[in-house]
Amino acid sequence: MRIKKQDHNDLTIVELQGELDHDSVEILQNTITNIISAQKSGIIIDMQNVDFIDSAGLEQLLWARDYCDENHCQLRFASLKENCRKILELTRLQKQFDCYDEPAEALKSFA
Repeated sequence: MRIKKQDHNDLTIVELQGELDHDSVEILQNTITNIISAQKSGIIIDMQNVDFIDSAGLEQLLWARDYCDENHCQLRFASLKENCRKILELTRLQKQFDCYDEPAEALKSFA
């Protein structure tokens, strides 16, 4: 997994590329932890380039949601591909996340 970050004032867009699986969850966890340490008020996880999420990846997304809540940082998701949306639906997790079609929509939601 590769991760790109873009700061927009006190918000950060995290673009994930690759598979969100057991091998990549530590990278995402470190990224989220570092962003919150920088006192950002919001994080958008752009999943446009994520083709697969396994159970460890789902667990990591739930951890990110909880960790952000605990640290008063808002979390949004954007650009989920159809197969990733189906994974969230099958696991009944789709309502656990605040999802938007595009990162720009997610950015506007903070206003």
